[in-house]
Amino acid sequence: MNVWGTGAFDNDSGKEFIDEVVQDGPYALREAFEVALDPDTDDLAAEEGHRALAAAEILVAVLGGDTSKITDAGLRAWVQGADAAQLAPLRPLAAEALDRVLGPQSELPDLWEDTEDARAWQAEVGRIRAQL
Repeated sequence: MNVWGTGAFDNDSGKEFIDEVVQDGPYALREAFEVALDPDTDDLAAEEGHRALAAAEILVAVLGGDTSKITDAGLRAWVQGADAAQLAPLRPLAAEALDRVLGPQSELPDLWEDTEDARAWQAEVGRIRAQL
């Protein structure tokens, strides 16, 4: 998996997730959170963690109206047309999913741990989590 930055869409999984959201809308967001929270999964794989982060970034954009982190034109159009009231109930699910992404049974913190961008990645995830 390629990672080129600390943002939610700066990796293959997050970038590919954009197409799913544009096609499937709220269902794709809910599914990303539910996969991250699957109780039958002992360790959260990096791919699922990246997808949950991307889903949370999208949810934050819809709920807050700030699309500055959304650079894909198709996704930006989807976010601007999304019904915030319909997606607001996903907020607690998203927060719980991000807690799992940051937790000890997630691959992502381990992958970032020894990199020079570890603090920037943690700050980015913290920003998303705080906006939920």
